[in-house]
Amino acid sequence: MEKLRKMVNQIAYTPQQNRLSKLSALQLSLIPILSLASTLYSFALPLRCRLYQLGLLQKNRLPVPVISVGNLTWGGNGKTPMVEFLAVWLSAAGISPLILTRGYSGADEAKMLQRHLYGTPVKIGVGANRANTAASFLKRYGYISPWKHSDTDLEGLLSNRKQGSCSCSDQIGIAILDDGMQQHSSFWRDIEIVMVNAMIPWGNHQLIPLGPLREPLTALTRADIVVIHHADLVSEKDVEAIASEIQEVKNSLPIFMSRLAPLYFLKAGNTSCKLALMDISNTLVLCVSAIASADSFVETIKKLGPVFADRLDFSDHHLFQAKDIDMIKMRLRNLQSEFAMKPVVVVTEKLANSTS
Repeated sequence: MEKLRKMVNQIAYTPQQNRLSKLSALQLSLIPILSLASTLYSFALPLRCRLYQLGLLQKNRLPVPVISVGNLTWGGNGKTPMVEFLAVWLSAAGISPLILTRGYSGADEAKMLQRHLYGTPVKIGVGANRANTAASFLKRYGYISPWKHSDTDLEGLLSNRKQGSCSCSDQIGIAILDDGMQQHSSFWRDIEIVMVNAMIPWGNHQLIPLGPLREPLTALTRADIVVIHHADLVSEKDVEAIASEIQEVKNSLPIFMSRLAPLYFLKAGNTSCKLALMDISNTLVLCVSAIASADSFVETIKKLGPVFADRLDFSDHHLFQAKDIDMIKMRLRNLQSEFAMKPVVVVTEKLANSTS
């Protein structure tokens, strides 16, 4: 299954004109099947929206403002770091946020958020049915309605909190949907933030599973803000090209840039022990990850100055088995034999959470 995922992922990010030179015969044979599935998916997308419009499916409205952080493609766009950034910022402004996340594959991202946000008023609700999860948290902690203030919009609520009119309490003041863009039919939201990975923005521009798009680019018309993530890992020309393509869909859309800057390493098995970034300078490194955008992780490590950075990439939310550990051990032995020095294994925090 892991090999199949990798093959499909390569197809999704290979331009059509490069298929014959970049893809294997097996991958080429999969394209008609994936194309049919993508066509069926394209018919299902508007059908679901129509069911909500007809009232056959219920659209949920929370009694607090809702910020959605989502994307158009599968994974690796920086949604969870943005959710954490917003939660910290809102808490500092005196608003107690509720993060609503599905909790994929053992809720590895939710666990990471819980550790990062421990000791803050941020609450994290994990569950596939986020409407029910939200209702449970709102009932348990209560909520502060923005309509109790003179300002009736989200901007007014934030302004009031910054001016000190309210102090941060246990009551929920706002909800943040992690990976919420495709929930537009089922959830009212006040702000729609769309994350775009600068390194691999749209792949082959096809809908899943032939391509990485969960919705066509025209869905950007629903967005209020676009953030181009990993903007520091590509050229300025590439960033400008992505921004231009976004503005062709919605010219008035505000576009921001973001990057992930590492602060330190955590020692495996003892996350209270912090190691300096310079500790891997002039060392041999094996990067092991199970994230959607492994390239960004590896490029970040390379900037820290190792002698050589090798990599083992697994699918996003991969569940590790004994054979995977054996593969890592074998790669370490080969590296040590080739370079005559002991390699250091560096994993993503999300992977450390999922395997701990």
